[in-house]
Amino acid sequence: MTPRDHTPQALRLTDFEAERPRLLRLGYRMLGSISEAEDVVQDAWLRWRSVDEGVDSPAAYLTRIVTRLCLDQLKSARVRRETYVGAWLPDPLVGTTAQDEVRADDITLTLMLAMERLSPLERAAFLLHDVFDTPLPEVAATLGRDPAAVRQLASRARRHVQAAKPRFAVQPAEAEAITRAFFAAAASGDAAALTALLAEDVAIHSDGGGKVIAFLNIVRGLDRAIRLFQGIGRKHAYQPRLLRTVMIDGLPGYVSIDRGEVLQTTALELRDGRIAAIYIVRNPDKLRHVRDALLP
Repeated sequence: MTPRDHTPQALRLTDFEAERPRLLRLGYRMLGSISEAEDVVQDAWLRWRSVDEGVDSPAAYLTRIVTRLCLDQLKSARVRRETYVGAWLPDPLVGTTAQDEVRADDITLTLMLAMERLSPLERAAFLLHDVFDTPLPEVAATLGRDPAAVRQLASRARRHVQAAKPRFAVQPAEAEAITRAFFAAAASGDAAALTALLAEDVAIHSDGGGKVIAFLNIVRGLDRAIRLFQGIGRKHAYQPRLLRTVMIDGLPGYVSIDRGEVLQTTALELRDGRIAAIYIVRNPDKLRHVRDALLP
């Protein structure tokens, strides 16, 4: 039996690896990007590795580091998103190994988008206090605010995102059936099938990031959505290939190869048995984890 390494550096690594999945979740929920979350967590490790002895709670200390790094990152992220081409969507989480680590909470894609409207401090306070169950004094210390101010930040954030929380439970079999039916209807431009599947006020969000073809603006309304899918079907003879049905950040959806051999994920927000919103990610920079997991 190999003796365990009890050197300070080895113990520090053990503490860090125990917290790593939670730190990745926090980084992703703050930033909406898997790669940026991984970079932040790696930066946190470099800082943790060189910290002096005497840290009472590695979990609290590492949470503080990651949160503050994310707050710094959000300043530049918001500037980048002002010049982002088309709609911006978070990186899709589809259950691949690297992404399993950041899926262990109840936050859906719609809630992630609602959090985009929060200030960075509101977002941090809400996530730490409401999602990660961090005690209020620890949140206050992390954000450099007094507890009363943090309580107010979290409360304000909670009110803003309340409407985005899931209110309609969908059984897996129903979600699977709707997902497959929508893929077939969208691929063929079947107006009757689309009418049966889509809500009157359906909204289609498409994120290509300027790297591949995508809808620049959100497409709203049943009639416009049907015309769009019919137009795509007429314009392109190539039929998309369904790779897998998946859950994408808490929403049913699928991964496909679209026209032009473009990988994309499609997430469906369901309401009363119909599709209320469609979230399509085509930006290749956001799909590296998906490609690595599903394609040879």
